[in-house]
Amino acid sequence: MIEIENLTKRYGARYAVRDLTFSVRPGRVTGFLGPNGAGKSTTMRAVLGLDLPTAGRVLVDGRPYAALERPLTHVGMLLDTGGVHPGRSARQHLRAVAAAGKLSERRVDEVLARVGLTDVSQDRVGGYSLGMRQRLGIATALLGDPGILMFDEPVNGLDPEGIRWIRDLMKGLAAEGRTVFVSSHLMSEMESTADHLVVIGRGRLIADLPARELIERYGGGFLSVRTDDPGRLITVLAAAGAQVAPEGPDTLRVVGMAGDAVARLAYQAGVLVLDVVRRATSLEDAYLQLTDAAVEYRGVGA
Repeated sequence: MIEIENLTKRYGARYAVRDLTFSVRPGRVTGFLGPNGAGKSTTMRAVLGLDLPTAGRVLVDGRPYAALERPLTHVGMLLDTGGVHPGRSARQHLRAVAAAGKLSERRVDEVLARVGLTDVSQDRVGGYSLGMRQRLGIATALLGDPGILMFDEPVNGLDPEGIRWIRDLMKGLAAEGRTVFVSSHLMSEMESTADHLVVIGRGRLIADLPARELIERYGGGFLSVRTDDPGRLITVLAAAGAQVAPEGPDTLRVVGMAGDAVARLAYQAGVLVLDVVRRATSLEDAYLQLTDAAVEYRGVGA
């Protein structure tokens, strides 16, 4: 478990993170979202003791990272795939990490097989594609068989098969009871993978919710209502405060009203409702609405 309590990190007069509090719990994939410059990298580095807080604290399994014995058995991380000497092979790199972390060397073969690099494990990393280096970074994170996994943009450079593989891997690790903390800008992947979402902007917490609840609350979902008298139902629902618009010859798009309320009002008005379907919008829609005021770097269209 990761506990972040009133975390503040300041560089001169600029706050990278300000009074940030949330927990990353075991047994689920927690997505970490926010615009560029929101403070995600600073927060993840603070978890690993790479950035010292100006105020507040970060605990890993109840202790600061620096106080952990054999930290690689507690936390595995993928933060930067460029930190491997290009002249080394994947096997040499993993053996060196295992030796430094006092880990069993037999884990090297196990993680190479798990990430699909066994056949190229003797090749120099300098000749690896971006996706292969990403797999090596994930192998390094898994080396200590840790209870906590932290991934920063884990699907970067992976092909479709690789993306599905890392998605299934993260879900599988969470199902084993591990804590999985993932930062990404790919909303479609987060929607497919994350059980819970933490959203920050300008260094502050914006949302800390189950993924489905966040989408429903902020995504602007709507009801698709099919009826035998759309004109009459528009009048009835609009009078009750709903936003209603035609969506087809016998179908209405209804915002701001629950399905049971629509059915009750229709029944009272003598209008037959043939179907009511909840249409949820995407995580991308919810995220953009939620973070609009927190975007610092905004481009201008042509």
